[in-house]
Amino acid sequence: MAIADAAPRATAPAMPERVALLAFATDDETEATLRAGLSDTVEAMPVRRGGIRAAIRALERERTPRVLVVDLCGEGDPIGALDALAAVCEPDVTLLVTGEQSDIGFYRDLTRDLGVAEYLHKPLTRESVARVFGPRVAGMAEAPAHRGSRIVTVCGVRGGVGATTIAVNLALQVAETTHGHVGLLDLHLRGGTAAMMLGLRCSAGLRVALENPDRVDALFLERASVLASDRLRLLAADEPPEAEIAPKPEGVTRLLDLLRARCSIVVVDLPYPPGPMERQVLSLARQRVLVLGPDLAGARDLVAARKLLAGLQGNGPVLTVLNRAGAPGTLPLNMMQEGLGGLPDVVVPDLPKQLPRAANLGRPALHDSAALRKALAPLALEVGGTRPHAASRSWLGRLRERIGR
Repeated sequence: MAIADAAPRATAPAMPERVALLAFATDDETEATLRAGLSDTVEAMPVRRGGIRAAIRALERERTPRVLVVDLCGEGDPIGALDALAAVCEPDVTLLVTGEQSDIGFYRDLTRDLGVAEYLHKPLTRESVARVFGPRVAGMAEAPAHRGSRIVTVCGVRGGVGATTIAVNLALQVAETTHGHVGLLDLHLRGGTAAMMLGLRCSAGLRVALENPDRVDALFLERASVLASDRLRLLAADEPPEAEIAPKPEGVTRLLDLLRARCSIVVVDLPYPPGPMERQVLSLARQRVLVLGPDLAGARDLVAARKLLAGLQGNGPVLTVLNRAGAPGTLPLNMMQEGLGGLPDVVVPDLPKQLPRAANLGRPALHDSAALRKALAPLALEVGGTRPHAASRSWLGRLRERIGR
């Protein structure tokens, strides 16, 4: 019996139902007016007590509703709070906001530049809630406007450098640090190991999606993917070596569109060298991560990979990860720096015990290796966008930056 078959398989948590509407109100008057104004639109108006910070805390643990109403009253940094809320929300949420500021500039900032669907200043009236919020709530069963999300590709400059290990653990760390919804797409259709590293089994859904894009919708994605955690969704394949896979050009585009509507960040583990489908994904990526080993071949292949990416459409930055630094018989960091013309963006040390053991057990190495978590932290910050001054950016700023990517 193979080690992978003998290893215990994690049970994926069941996906909770997504509620249509949820509101947060800071006071009795706001709650009563929201209920009265929307009484003709919805039978039951779920309202929780608290402002936007209460919404952030709740949505770190729960699924995002299709329509979310939040109250900015008493919030000293509304833009920063809205930015923090964006990090924990699914990108397709329709956000309705109420607050105390009544100037037209604030309204325009929220609705034109910051991705908020509608804003109402207090005092609220039943008529204003029904007129402004009512149509948005009434149409909540319809698909909201697609805001898109950030696509991040991870590929090795040659086989066997540990790119899948980096992709899996990066996706986990971003999901944990941002509390956002992260998708992990493994495009190694034959012999991919992302699912194995997470202790999960994948279905035939990915191949179907790539070959028959007309059959793919949000429900298909829900059934074809598997939850690695409450914030990380995996879509992978396990096709036999003899499988003749014929993905259509629009297959991966359709799939990414659905993932982007579902997840704030989509990490794609790509095989190398890239074929037509992989090049298509690389041109859509907001950030492109190249993984190399600490040897002369790694330095040479990185130069070639950078040249290849420069010839593709899209201008996403290229981030380099030097994996297994310090492994016996490899080049030291100073020699790699000389060969690369500078230090790589991220250096992951050689972890000869933790990584193979974690892979064989089907348990993410990130959970047991503090060294790996520390090494990936700068990359997770870069990908997740959770930098110290992120609050100075707009609500849904990260999501709006991703439009068109």
